[in-house]
Amino acid sequence: MAKINDNYLKLPGSYLFSTVAKKIAAYQEANPGREVIKMSIGDVTKPLAPAVIEAMHKAVDEMGTAEGFRGYGPEQGYGFLRSLIVEHDYKARGIDIEADEIFVSDGAKSDCGNIGDIFSTDNKVAVCDPVYPVYVDTNAMAGRAGEFIDEHWSNLYYMPCTEENGFTPELPKERVDMIYLCFPNTPTGVAATREQLKAWVEYAKENGSVILYDSAYEAFITDPEVPHSIYEIEGAKEVAIEFRSFSKTAGFTGTRCAYTVVPKALVVEGTALNALWNRRQCTKFNGVPYVIQKAAAAVYSQEGQKQTKETIAYYLENARIIKSSLAEAGLEVFGGDNAPYIWAKAPSGMKSWEFFDKLLEEAGVATTPGAGFGPSGEGYVRLTAFNTKENTQKAMEKIKAVLVSRD
Repeated sequence: MAKINDNYLKLPGSYLFSTVAKKIAAYQEANPGREVIKMSIGDVTKPLAPAVIEAMHKAVDEMGTAEGFRGYGPEQGYGFLRSLIVEHDYKARGIDIEADEIFVSDGAKSDCGNIGDIFSTDNKVAVCDPVYPVYVDTNAMAGRAGEFIDEHWSNLYYMPCTEENGFTPELPKERVDMIYLCFPNTPTGVAATREQLKAWVEYAKENGSVILYDSAYEAFITDPEVPHSIYEIEGAKEVAIEFRSFSKTAGFTGTRCAYTVVPKALVVEGTALNALWNRRQCTKFNGVPYVIQKAAAAVYSQEGQKQTKETIAYYLENARIIKSSLAEAGLEVFGGDNAPYIWAKAPSGMKSWEFFDKLLEEAGVATTPGAGFGPSGEGYVRLTAFNTKENTQKAMEKIKAVLVSRD
């Protein structure tokens, strides 16, 4: 008789954003015709940049000719895109990364989950709390997390990120093997300083740990003192894998393109992880379509850079509107300066899901409950800046009306 991976049976409920979507759908069904403004899932609303669209059209035309047609591409990504990533995202910041250390993929979410394939299930994993659920759920699926007891996985090391510590994790008090870090952070919107990242690199070196660094939101960094890459820290190439995405940088949430950097200097038990990840990708992944990679390459063109930066500025203005509006309504708010996320504290000791329900039912605004990101997220909700400016302003007026009337 066939057997299943019973680690899946240990997962509590459904994936966080699926649960949020179901609750929104149920509300809309019960209240037909009532508008719901979604400030919950981090999906973009601005269209792809004209330079990107033009490149896609040209690539489609190429695919329609015998000379330009391309079938299977390299699993690691086409050389033209990997070279542009090296020049613009790394060498421009004084970082020595080589093209064969870059692996183009269909999303940072996929890579953050799949990276566990090259690590032993015996590894002790450290995660921030609150945390992007993919890090936790995929390790639970693999069997590294243990048992889910009282809102915690028994074999994960939780690093609380609370108001008291500025929503930044403290170094583990015991040895851990794999460390997931996300900066600028989802859900809290907090960015890490150079000194903070330096401490993590030193910890990893001393303990033989590997840092899994999710830098999907680096394009939103406005503070010149905040690193855009963990490889800006000396020695990081020996201990860290970095994940990046075009999803939020250039609106590729539906277009799907990202990349992961696995330095050749990163060696575990005498084995280079670059070679292991390459082996995994060649076996399980057939690469990102040529048309999509040409679109991603256009992001690095002069026009593409100008257009995508304008879009990022648009979303950062939304973040400013959200943060200032919620503060005017009497809420304590965090993040939003170097990230497209705002972390808002629920009023009067209200629970996360309770506040979520209140905002949905009374204001018609959907958020994401902080408790869904982990126990330390209880009492908060996350809002995203990825809606339109008009909807963002309208949502804030609705929320302020609800909160002010409460007083």
